[in-house]
Amino acid sequence: MSQKVILCVDDEEIILTSLRDQLQNHFGSRYMYEFAESADEALEVISELNEDGVEILIIVSDWLMPEMKGDEFLIRVHKQFPGIVKVMLTGHANEEAIERTRREANLHRCLYKPWDEEELIETLVSGLGN
Repeated sequence: MSQKVILCVDDEEIILTSLRDQLQNHFGSRYMYEFAESADEALEVISELNEDGVEILIIVSDWLMPEMKGDEFLIRVHKQFPGIVKVMLTGHANEEAIERTRREANLHRCLYKPWDEEELIETLVSGLGN
């Protein structure tokens, strides 16, 4: 069975740690988890996983990050990998950025920080089709 990945992208390490803990608590070893602290790092991770034939199922991305905002990042990913489910997790995104991501990257859902663990898990489960 090939491994399937959930990728989380946020420039704050504490957010990534929280996401890791919540995902592992709910999904256990059903999926692999990858983490990136910037959109550029995430693009590298995506490229490496793709080269290794690993399927990325979902990306959970912050919006407000240095260099590249989450909407731009998710739209770029969508152009190359339209099948990846995209979730934005943000405390700062404006409605225009969220709408643009919905239109241009088929955004599955936008969650707001501080998020509710139950809502996060429900969002991922619905995105995974489980």
